[in-house]
Amino acid sequence: MFRDRRDAGRQLAEKLLSFAKAEPVVYALPRGGLPVADEVAKRLDAPLDIILVRKLGAPGRQELAIGAVVDGAAPTIVLHQDIIAELNAPESYIKSAEDSALVEIERRRKLYMKDRPALSPKDRTAVIVDDGLATGATMEAAVAAMRKAGAARIIVAVPVAPRDTIEKLEKISDEVIAFETPYPFWSVGSWYRSFPQLTDADVIETLARRHAEEQS
Repeated sequence: MFRDRRDAGRQLAEKLLSFAKAEPVVYALPRGGLPVADEVAKRLDAPLDIILVRKLGAPGRQELAIGAVVDGAAPTIVLHQDIIAELNAPESYIKSAEDSALVEIERRRKLYMKDRPALSPKDRTAVIVDDGLATGATMEAAVAAMRKAGAARIIVAVPVAPRDTIEKLEKISDEVIAFETPYPFWSVGSWYRSFPQLTDADVIETLARRHAEEQS
């Protein structure tokens, strides 16, 4: 087990050292992925940014993802058509879920980023980090957004994820690095001794500190 997200980030970073020479950009999926990514970025001596992505929950089952939305001038939307068909989710529900997700993404963008422009992945190696994956819906959308933005290479890096989710992401990314791939997989949080819910203030503090360090 990992002590907390930063411990997981430090351990994960050791598996990513070979990418340091590529001068990557490390991207976090906030909120939970940011402390992990912060430790990875420090170890790789890489710039840190965030990808604002929101899961689209199924009707009456918000924990089940029917897709995800990523921020951008033209937002990237990934839908799991097999789950949508199985649940017979109406188009009106999907559109409403997308609109709500984009509203929350815009709120977070203004709050977290202030006036700082996002770091472009164009022609760069993008290392996308989260604190763990279950279905991988948000990570799938993040990878799609990085492809659209012109990343030369995309590395997915997480402390823990189920093997079937990793196999799915291996088909759309260039490489997937996971520290633990337990079977059976219960939940991301079960692999952490301390796994608190992070707040907007936690994200703002980490980003402000990193920005100050990079400017010094």
